[in-house]
Amino acid sequence: MTRHAPVSGVSIPVGNAVLEGDLLLPSGARGVVVFAHGSGSSRHSPRNRAVAGALNEAGFGTLLIDLLTVAEEDVDRYTGELRFDIGLLARRVVGAIGWMRDVRHLSHPIGIFGASTGAAAALVAAAKRPDDVAAIVSRGGRPDLAGERLRSVVAPTLLIVGERDPQVLELNQEALALLAAADKELVVVPGASHLFEEPGALAAVARLAADWFGRHL
Repeated sequence: MTRHAPVSGVSIPVGNAVLEGDLLLPSGARGVVVFAHGSGSSRHSPRNRAVAGALNEAGFGTLLIDLLTVAEEDVDRYTGELRFDIGLLARRVVGAIGWMRDVRHLSHPIGIFGASTGAAAALVAAAKRPDDVAAIVSRGGRPDLAGERLRSVVAPTLLIVGERDPQVLELNQEALALLAAADKELVVVPGASHLFEEPGALAAVARLAADWFGRHL
């Protein structure tokens, strides 16, 4: 078991917004993984926190952030429009990466774990900062929403989809073909639905993510 420091609450200024986050950096961390949550979610997502905990035990630091402010979340709860604003979400992920480099002066390799629409934001951010993003993992993501930016993503990318999520699986297959990354892979988790709520499904995601980041960070 990896011994690590306690979670540190952080505030990250990005443009006119201040994003709240939780940073955990184990001693001798192999890299830091930024979590880009999905539609209607937050840094408190139990699924993302479960994966983050597994990555911490594997020796990785994690930064879970709210990509929307409290006021924006209130608006999005009724309109659902901001969770699909991939440009906005990607700028927030890029801002978090810049904060780690320029404010916290972290020199660790950086990975991004994206879920749902957060996966598209992760891929766009990787296209914008290719020198900083070393690897990407998508869980039940919508990489197709990254559009033409997929052709600019060179970071090794792992797409994880549940077997019982056929529409998202098809979208991931199409996105995989467009990705410019030389090292890219699509893994289908048997018996898993979109939220990976089935017994053992999320643990499988965590193992796949830890292995991918272990190879590339």
